[in-house]
Amino acid sequence: MIGVAAHGAPARARRELRAAAAAVCFLTRLPLGRALTVDGDDLARAGSAFPLVGTAVGASIGAVALLLVHPLGAWLAAVLALAAGTLLTGALHLDGLADSADALSARSRERALELMRDHAIGSYGGAALVLDLLLKAGALTALAAKGDVLRVAVVAGALSRAAPVLLAAALPYARTDAGLGTSLTQGGRGRAAVAVVLAAGIAVAVAGAGDGAVSAAAAAAVTALVGLGCRRRFRGVTGDTLGATVELSEIAVLLTAVGMLGAR
Repeated sequence: MIGVAAHGAPARARRELRAAAAAVCFLTRLPLGRALTVDGDDLARAGSAFPLVGTAVGASIGAVALLLVHPLGAWLAAVLALAAGTLLTGALHLDGLADSADALSARSRERALELMRDHAIGSYGGAALVLDLLLKAGALTALAAKGDVLRVAVVAGALSRAAPVLLAAALPYARTDAGLGTSLTQGGRGRAAVAVVLAAGIAVAVAGAGDGAVSAAAAAAVTALVGLGCRRRFRGVTGDTLGATVELSEIAVLLTAVGMLGAR
């Protein structure tokens, strides 16, 4: 029995390391995949590491804004921070937001799913992208001017990356054929719970109990609303709607932080 346990522990550790690597490969464009090949099973286990990767992405965005705010001003610092974040993530979630927005113009579920597969961006998708980037740039500008951009960007990154993990565990995959979000829906509720607890813990540790709890509540509210919409409109989630959830929950956390700063 001891030999089996000793043999099993390294195997489990390797699986978790591969899952963490899958989270990095999926959420960023860092060239980790050149050194390690991950598969769908790794991605299915990766959800619990999403908040950690989101923390790193948020820290990168916040650090760029913080470093550039004095020489360039808050607005340019915010725009360049967003550009850095877009390069780091490969605009993955922005693409999901645009496709999900275009699907809103469809009159049937089947047409909506078809539109999300279309690489062309329609008027709904274009408007969603513009509004998304403007809202985030405005929020980061206000936070950079107050010197609070790094802390909030970290919290937003962690909470927003836990959102799709939670949604993927709560709803089935909407398509009959496999897609980018299929593996995430197979991750299980246990890993989703770990992601939520980890993201909330990061938020409280970085922002304090009060602000962290409010930020987590904002992200949870948006995630719940998106989930209800996906259940009603698509009967489940797709990779695009999961990406849209990241963007919308991130905006919610940023705007909530700006509102809390303005109220003080």
